[in-house]
Amino acid sequence: MPSHILVVGSLAYDDVHTPYDSRREVLGGAASYFSLAACLYAPVRLMGVVGDDFRGSDLERLRAKGVDLAGVEHAKGRSFRWLGKYDHDLAAAETINTDLGVFGDWEPTVPPAFADSEFVFLANILPEIQGRMLEQVRAPKAVALDTMNYWIERRRDALAAVMTRVDIVTVNEAEARQFCGTHNVLKAAREILALGPRAVVIKRAEYGALLLTKDRIFWTPAYPLDEVRDPTGAGDAFAGGMLGHLARAGTFDDATLCRAVLHGTVCASFAVEDFSVDGIERADRTAIDRRVRELESLVSA
Repeated sequence: MPSHILVVGSLAYDDVHTPYDSRREVLGGAASYFSLAACLYAPVRLMGVVGDDFRGSDLERLRAKGVDLAGVEHAKGRSFRWLGKYDHDLAAAETINTDLGVFGDWEPTVPPAFADSEFVFLANILPEIQGRMLEQVRAPKAVALDTMNYWIERRRDALAAVMTRVDIVTVNEAEARQFCGTHNVLKAAREILALGPRAVVIKRAEYGALLLTKDRIFWTPAYPLDEVRDPTGAGDAFAGGMLGHLARAGTFDDATLCRAVLHGTVCASFAVEDFSVDGIERADRTAIDRRVRELESLVSA
């Protein structure tokens, strides 16, 4: 039986603009993308907070996929909102505005029924909150942490302290360089690994992903797509596929980690094919497994 996965992160509404199209007030947030990817592999328990303006139909989209929403809190005020813009290469978003809303004052407490979760994903929230979450989960097999440049700039020491307590750190190239003060991504990954995590994953957008452990370096290209419509949430969908595969496998060795990175890469490919969570929401295990086989054929002789 697959292990349970606990995700702690944002549920949000996004306004996304690209040179080719745009969407307003669409479902976003790290926890949304992660959950819809991870639930393809194992049961997901979600912790987040929403405001008065959050649509019940959007929570139902997650519930319909089997996501346990007992950890979603409802607070008075506006939900988290993000406005971002991409240029023609769609490589990285320019954040125009971030309104944390009720998420800004959220102090999450793990429900007793979630405390035995075997796998945990700490999305890009305040590092001190990430640390307090670890104290409320009994004995997880693996904890993965994501972050963002905002916390690296303002809470670097606290973030480094949490990194020493987790098993997997996932960051993109810019974040790795910023955190370690070096342009060399491989050097940055090794510096993060030296803090104590079992594995470091550098997300490289259209160039795939790089995994480092003490004994292994593994790289996979991105899954080739005819069209990328919206890169928002790709990293969280990646984390969902990666942790989902680990939970389904029930093991945490280097070989399983490498395959988990392939699954994460494929989940990210579904996420970017459409705006909001629509792409990853449509994915199923048959389609995921087919793309994983195709991706494996690209990295083997």
